[in-house]
Amino acid sequence: MPSIFATLDKAKPAFDIAHKVVLFLCKILLIVDIFITTMAVTGRYVSFVPDPAWSEEVVLSCMSYLAVLSAAIAIRKGAHIRMTALDPYLDKLNKNLVKSLDVLADVGVLSLGFVMLIVGWRYAVTLGSRGTYVSMPTVSRFWMYFPIPLAGAAMIIFQIEVLYQHIKAFFIEEGKTA
Repeated sequence: MPSIFATLDKAKPAFDIAHKVVLFLCKILLIVDIFITTMAVTGRYVSFVPDPAWSEEVVLSCMSYLAVLSAAIAIRKGAHIRMTALDPYLDKLNKNLVKSLDVLADVGVLSLGFVMLIVGWRYAVTLGSRGTYVSMPTVSRFWMYFPIPLAGAAMIIFQIEVLYQHIKAFFIEEGKTA
């Protein structure tokens, strides 16, 4: 059984690349968000600095992407919001029960990722394709709905890695390698 895990562990670089890509995208979105917001606010008070009409919608769209993609990154790091009320009692429970509960939670989050991907994509291509941004009539509202399926895909990728680690914990003791 450990040889299977040694083989599957070779996929870690792919997960690392996905993490770096999503993290880079988040950094770019934050920079764009800060730049446009600074320009828009400055443009209200300084006459030679432009205050474009589209700035608010672009900033809100960037924030939407940033929020859901950073939440997907948090899944990989285990930094997402989760219930911790039972944590003091986990040491008293059977280790396999705790691992099983982790796997059950992983399956729930993975399911949510698939729902976000499928339903979000459906909304993006149907509702999103029917309208445009108010201040940018040439830009489809598809881009307003697209963060949901994009985050769903990122969640699926990162949750598969977390689920694999939790399943692996059933067969390999903590601190040992495959």
